[in-house]
Amino acid sequence: MLAPSSEIISSLGQAVRDAARQAGAMALPFYRSGAQTAARLWYKDKSSPVTEADIALDTFLKEHLSGLLPEAAWLSEETADNPERLDQRCVWIVDPIDGTRAFSTGHPDWSISIALVLEGRPVLGVIYAPIHDHLYEAVLGGGAWCNGRRLKVSEAERLDRARVAGPKPLMDRFARSAGAIQPLPKVPSLALRLARVADGSIDVGLVSSNAHDWDIAAADLILHEAGALLTDFGGQAPIYNRPQPRHNEMVAVASRLHPRAIGAMRT
Repeated sequence: MLAPSSEIISSLGQAVRDAARQAGAMALPFYRSGAQTAARLWYKDKSSPVTEADIALDTFLKEHLSGLLPEAAWLSEETADNPERLDQRCVWIVDPIDGTRAFSTGHPDWSISIALVLEGRPVLGVIYAPIHDHLYEAVLGGGAWCNGRRLKVSEAERLDRARVAGPKPLMDRFARSAGAIQPLPKVPSLALRLARVADGSIDVGLVSSNAHDWDIAAADLILHEAGALLTDFGGQAPIYNRPQPRHNEMVAVASRLHPRAIGAMRT
């Protein structure tokens, strides 16, 4: 199968933006600010919530995105994994609601995450946060944007006093080496947490182990195009569409601070 050209990938941007916004509109009737969702809710793996909204958005996005690029395989949190994806050069990687627990309890920080991955790396990414009406997007080589505004990582030059968001154990570990950081509340949508590193409102985003492709693929590209890196603590960038789509602990930070940031997490 021939890989889609850069022109074809770029031409998909508007349609993917529209799909993300349509999915957000589908989810909003189920959302209750500060209260339990109106959607039916159950648990998979005993602790991970899923709602009827997750399933409805997943169904819509799979049909819509697969129609845009039929040769692309599909990998989503809410769809049974098909190992045939491993034989394809490109794959849609989607989380229909990233931060389902936040969505189901009325917290505003949930998002829809869509990435197109080619040969293991993202080439198109869209993250839409419906409650904030923030649509983050990037195409490889085209910069990162939010609602038409070009994104740029923060201009922080030091790790001490850095604004850091992530799981508390990782923030504590970071602070032991980096110094007196400014801990921020954890953003429950991982995709949105990383997007906020790209827009400069978070200096350092920390990611616990067991994040999946669908949590990070779109954000990875948006970060890269905004001047940041997302890597594990050994400095390795994630590769997507592998048999096990899970990742180790990671850090997202401006490129100029990246060596110091991963150094802080290794000490």
